[in-house]
Amino acid sequence: MTDLPAAQAGCPHILLIGGAGYIGSHMLLRLAQARWRATTLDDLSSGHASAVHWGTLVQGNVGDAALLDRLFAAHRFDAVMHFAARIEVGASLAHPLEYYRNNVQATLTLLQAMQRHGVARLVFSSTAATFGQPLTRSIDESHPQAPINPYGQSKRMVEQILADCDRAYGLRSVCLRYFNAAGADPLGRIGESHQPETHLIPLVLQVASGRRTHICVHGADYDTPDGTCIRDYVHVSDLCQAHWLALQSLLGGGPSQAYNLGNGQGYSVAEVIAAAEHVSGRKITVRGGPRRPGDPARLVADARLARQALGWRPQHSDLHTLMAHAWQWEQTLAAR
Repeated sequence: MTDLPAAQAGCPHILLIGGAGYIGSHMLLRLAQARWRATTLDDLSSGHASAVHWGTLVQGNVGDAALLDRLFAAHRFDAVMHFAARIEVGASLAHPLEYYRNNVQATLTLLQAMQRHGVARLVFSSTAATFGQPLTRSIDESHPQAPINPYGQSKRMVEQILADCDRAYGLRSVCLRYFNAAGADPLGRIGESHQPETHLIPLVLQVASGRRTHICVHGADYDTPDGTCIRDYVHVSDLCQAHWLALQSLLGGGPSQAYNLGNGQGYSVAEVIAAAEHVSGRKITVRGGPRRPGDPARLVADARLARQALGWRPQHSDLHTLMAHAWQWEQTLAAR
């Protein structure tokens, strides 16, 4: 794609780990809009080379210490943004060692390389799964962290490691705890494309486009107004703006911090399906299924700290707007 200007000489250079993935590729777009330089390291196990429209792609694994040393020796990176992780809760329960190796051990390798090469600023993609079962109606940063699966536990471990690295080495970091990332670039340039897909909104839209026969609703007897689970959906472009602000804070000398990222408004599974039908103009076939173990009835963020400290202001909070952007991207995928 050539719709953005080339990176400006002398601007910051950012290393994106996992920049070929869903959120990482949208972050590349945000950096390109600012004309910053970006290098992506991605093993393409779940990301797509075709999503790296801006900057340079290096194919490799973040757990490869020799490769990291070559990268850091060849470039003077101002900061690192870490998006690479295994993220499926069910798979983490079935394969915990894989999750700890990929999410924790590989991150340790990255941090050691950063320390060797004097790079002391990191923006880390964390998750609301570090909190476990919610104890309050909305979750702020003071909520106890008690993960109930290896995925959430692996992210919690990295958060603790980063806090220790700040105290010991002065390696400053911002941990951003996503709730439910959704949507796509409003101009349709990039979007969500997981294999296999596990997120609700793209799954529902795949039914609308004919790529899937039905959507399974896991439990309709929760203590919510319509009986289905409520989740907080935050637009991927808004997430990337929060990353941009976190990066600016670190480069400006700001302290290490953790922030919850969500809209503060939950939508039920039934509301998501209704919005998909409205935006697509097509009927969604729904089948009922049993509850999934560990699924809380309601999971909604209190993101006031990110708004106050970073000045974060989500621009695409409305569910129908988010759905329209995701539907535009789904139509692109369905036409391929």
